[in-house]
Amino acid sequence: MNDSKTVLVVDDSRVSRMMARQFILARQPGWLVEEAATGEQALEMAQAMSPVLILVDVNMPGMGGLAAAGHLRVMCPHAHISLVTANVQNTTRNRASQMGIGFMEKPITEERIHALLGALE
Repeated sequence: MNDSKTVLVVDDSRVSRMMARQFILARQPGWLVEEAATGEQALEMAQAMSPVLILVDVNMPGMGGLAAAGHLRVMCPHAHISLVTANVQNTTRNRASQMGIGFMEKPITEERIHALLGALE
């Protein structure tokens, strides 16, 4: 497996970003994990990288996660994008599905991250 893959974690919570980074690197220590605190920052960062995986929190100040994910889907058509949220309403899940985006419930756990990474391997 190529060790130079990049992941972008987008969440306004520093703790959530740190947890996701820790869990990803525990399974894929050679990968690069970049962090963005806002949807706007994620769009800027994504232009300079080719992430294989983008995790996007739904509820963020400024550009929300669904809007950011929509832009990221166009910018990074080959990346796996997954919404990460405590909002488990069917409307959010359905919208993600319509956009071709995955869905992961918060809290972020090692098991959930590893299951997602396992599906990408």
